[in-house]
Amino acid sequence: MAESKIPYKINLSENEIPKAWHNVRADMKTAHRPMLHPGTLQPVTPDDLRPVFCDRLVAQELNDKDRFIEIPGPVLDFYRMYRPSPLVRAYFLEKALDTPARIYYKYEGGNTSGSHKLNSAIAQAYYAKEQGLKGVTTETGAGQWGTALSMACGYFGLDCRVYMVKVSSEQKPYRKAVMETYGATVTPSPSGTTQIGRKMLADDPDTTGSLGCAISEAVEAAVSTEGYRYVLGSVLNQVLLHQSIVGLEAKAALEKYGESPDILIGCAGGGSNLGGLMAPFMGDRLAGRKAPRFIAVEPASCPSMTRGRFAYDFCDTGKVTPLAKMYTLGSAFIPASNHAGGLRYHGMSPILSQLYHDGYLDEARAVGQLGVFEAAKLFAKVEGLLPAPESAHAIRVAIDEALKCRESGEAKTILFGLTGTGYFDMAAYMQHNDGTMEDYVPTDADLARGFAGLPEVAAE
Repeated sequence: MAESKIPYKINLSENEIPKAWHNVRADMKTAHRPMLHPGTLQPVTPDDLRPVFCDRLVAQELNDKDRFIEIPGPVLDFYRMYRPSPLVRAYFLEKALDTPARIYYKYEGGNTSGSHKLNSAIAQAYYAKEQGLKGVTTETGAGQWGTALSMACGYFGLDCRVYMVKVSSEQKPYRKAVMETYGATVTPSPSGTTQIGRKMLADDPDTTGSLGCAISEAVEAAVSTEGYRYVLGSVLNQVLLHQSIVGLEAKAALEKYGESPDILIGCAGGGSNLGGLMAPFMGDRLAGRKAPRFIAVEPASCPSMTRGRFAYDFCDTGKVTPLAKMYTLGSAFIPASNHAGGLRYHGMSPILSQLYHDGYLDEARAVGQLGVFEAAKLFAKVEGLLPAPESAHAIRVAIDEALKCRESGEAKTILFGLTGTGYFDMAAYMQHNDGTMEDYVPTDADLARGFAGLPEVAAE
């Protein structure tokens, strides 16, 4: 391995933690499409959202003016327990691939939740506590968000009720155990505890569940329980805002050594990881400054960007939430039960969707889970970290791009997000190890069933 002045880990100091989040909506060239009320199909007002979300989060959700929003002191204090997170030069992966590319990853697994989700969970729990609420409800798929929110609620003394996608709760019982250790109540979804859950079970008793279904139950539970609000771990503008701390730190660390990425890669399920990592770099693109090529990586079994439609759709299966303009497979779409890699949501963040539609987010790429786990295992062997399956989608494409550099001889700089660890995902790794894992790609007929349920919204 060639000598380099760039260390394996680039660590910022505690004093270099960003003091404000970056609101990329304020940079965007196209007016952000408003959310629509599910009953009237008119743009939602703050009063429409307050029964569902905390007041301060409503303001952040609708804010398209302020480029930077100050991080509250108590949130910043909590961040100091695990931030800044390291930016790592993947020297050993570069050597294994025999590539001239310089590969960096921003590692977000260095907290007990094991993922970047804690960055938004602690902020949302803080705002709930500040408002004097008793507790919050939420959904979780792979379990990273539910774990993070359980930690945050435990810290602030809030009740936490988590609706976990049924198939994920069966595949990952230890995630449930961690949430319960922090005091959360975890309910497999769909459940018999809500009207929406009971209807879904009546319609399909064998359903494996979906994030859209779990969202419906969590929203119903929040609006029907005094002193509770609903919180979400991805998709929403407020979540991408909180996750911008990842990109801000990564950009500052690279600039210490005169580096800037040529390619930026993030896994994309709902959009929190990629949206947070790319925020300050996308700000450069939108301002006409030098910026990397942006690649969103999604699972071939849930291809909202590569095969979905840019349309207004419900954010949940029960159709009780506002409609968002996004790339979507339809709120009724449920990924195959053999899909083990997370990223199971039917739609994509409205921010990422608009940027992709406008051509600022350069590419969306769908990858099969067999190739994803091959990449994850190679990364684990040479870099010493077992990655979360979600993150491994980004690793897959980072490897592919590095191999292109080997073929062309170009020494490009590649940055990707390693959102967390895979130690709760051993059932999926076992499937890959014993050869029982399969790739699944939905047929056009599968997708057509989801598209058939898209609401009719008048042309803008």
